[in-house]
Amino acid sequence: MVWLLIAIPLACSAILLLAGKATDAWGHLLATAAVAVSFVLGVVLFVQLLGSPAEARSINTGVYEWIATGSWKVEFGFQADQLSILFVLLITGVGTLIHIYSIGYMAHDDRRRRFFAYLNLFIAAMLILVLADNYLVLFLGWEGVGLASYLLISFWAHKPSASKAGNKAFIVNRVGDLGLSMAIFTMFAQFGSVRFEDVNAGAGELTPLWATLIGVFLLIGACGKSAQFPLQSWLLDAMEGPTPVSALIHAATMVTAGVYLVVRSNAIYAVAPIAQTAVVVIGTITLLFGAWIGTSKDDIKKVLAGSTMSQIGYMMLAAGLGPIGASFAIFHLLTHGFFKANMFLGAGSVMHGMNDDVDMRHYGGLAKAMKVTFLTFAMGYLAIIGFPFTAGFFSKDHIIEAAFEHSTLIGVLALVGAGITAFYMTRLMMMTFFGSQRWQKGVHPHESPAVMTVPLILLAIASIIGGLVMNNWIQEWLEPTTGQVAHEASLLHFTTIGWITLAVVAVGVALGWILYRGETATVQPPTRNPLVYAGRNDLFGDAVNEYAVIRPTLATAEGLATFDHAVVDGAARGSATVASGLGQWLRKAENGYSRTYGLVLAAGLLVLGVVMWLGQLG
Repeated sequence: MVWLLIAIPLACSAILLLAGKATDAWGHLLATAAVAVSFVLGVVLFVQLLGSPAEARSINTGVYEWIATGSWKVEFGFQADQLSILFVLLITGVGTLIHIYSIGYMAHDDRRRRFFAYLNLFIAAMLILVLADNYLVLFLGWEGVGLASYLLISFWAHKPSASKAGNKAFIVNRVGDLGLSMAIFTMFAQFGSVRFEDVNAGAGELTPLWATLIGVFLLIGACGKSAQFPLQSWLLDAMEGPTPVSALIHAATMVTAGVYLVVRSNAIYAVAPIAQTAVVVIGTITLLFGAWIGTSKDDIKKVLAGSTMSQIGYMMLAAGLGPIGASFAIFHLLTHGFFKANMFLGAGSVMHGMNDDVDMRHYGGLAKAMKVTFLTFAMGYLAIIGFPFTAGFFSKDHIIEAAFEHSTLIGVLALVGAGITAFYMTRLMMMTFFGSQRWQKGVHPHESPAVMTVPLILLAIASIIGGLVMNNWIQEWLEPTTGQVAHEASLLHFTTIGWITLAVVAVGVALGWILYRGETATVQPPTRNPLVYAGRNDLFGDAVNEYAVIRPTLATAEGLATFDHAVVDGAARGSATVASGLGQWLRKAENGYSRTYGLVLAAGLLVLGVVMWLGQLG
């Protein structure tokens, strides 16, 4: 069943791509059924693991020997354990709902069959990533996810912005992939193997230098896939892809791959405190940066994209805390997959009813016009701000408490992020669903069809009860893979930090309501506020990349090209000129006169004689 989980969507993707237009009429149904079957297989595996003793909750499946050279052997194998099975359920469960939603959302797209083929390809690649039993097979899925992401982000390539966004995502992720590649090379050199089991067993014998290097290399890879500082610039541009892409790739699955990588590599970070601290710092910076961006955008999808950066930052922060935060990172990853996919699909529903307009300044008063979308979106809103007993209340608040246990400074910054989250999400709700109607001429908002609203309802339910269902249980479940220490997380247990968090969230909600309950301008006015200006420009991430990376790289490349042309090629051309000139001079001796040849022969004999005479004297 483990390999069938991957084989089914992969085979269906191949069928849709190879059979071409012959599958246009039913290709979307086949793709949706493929992911649904994988979800059923995932549930069966989960139940099987659930019924096994804790020490036996791991299924290892070797497919074939992939690489064998010298003492190095790499098997193409899979591993379904407590950690990977949760990802399988998230990827295939939420993925199935997004496929169903896409049937309605992409109904009028001429290339719908190709879109679903790419979705299946992505699902298969993501499953390879999380089910791999070694880092090299994980890297195969890692690169497959990058390819599928590029194809989906730039799916509407007729739009220059979409084509550019796909290229940007692909290139920035290549930088992160270099880090993961270096980590794998180093593991081969240090352990002679890249199997998780072998790496975990040998991690304790690493010197501090090598442990730190591997940890930093892994973090670079995680920053690329999870859009963490400083490799976050691609995520907001990626909103150019169809909205289901944002829900699947940039909320529930692909951007969580970096968190999975760090948690899976916990044995490395346990012996590399410097790298572990770097993970915490990067996560903290990103959660604040993403929240900052979210306060300044008017594009509903980009507000949610900034929010995704921020929430993944919380997960990375938790993952860097070690055993005390690792299971909370996965807990928040799962609940975030529910409520963020819900809100992204909700944003797509709003766009569907507003002629694809993404500008919240043109919304207002949609609560009555789109009741199902409003109610389901509201469930996601309550979950992300951490309203008591919703999913985010349990998962994110646990991270904040764990952060305080680690460092007061980190805890305070995580707490500030929670307040900002409550503010910008309240701003989004007020601008979209409340206030006066600011609809553009010719726009008539209407509710989406059932094929789109049913997934919204199911995700909204998960956004409310998901945290309650998994609270406490998930710590014990993940203990063999994360080493989670005991942590009080009961339903009615409110700590001092918990009460403070609720108060900060309430302040954020109040500010959002006060500032955006009135009229909203339909045109973005210029601002002199440097904080708002920086947020609107994505904290100048592109400018930093332009001046710190792109221009110096181009200048270096141009300098090397000049050196190559003038020195390397010049030396080659110079030697050719010398040889050619010498040849031209020597050819003068080839004049066809026997007297010239005789003279040369006599001179040669004379020289030979002198040499022999000198040899006799010596």
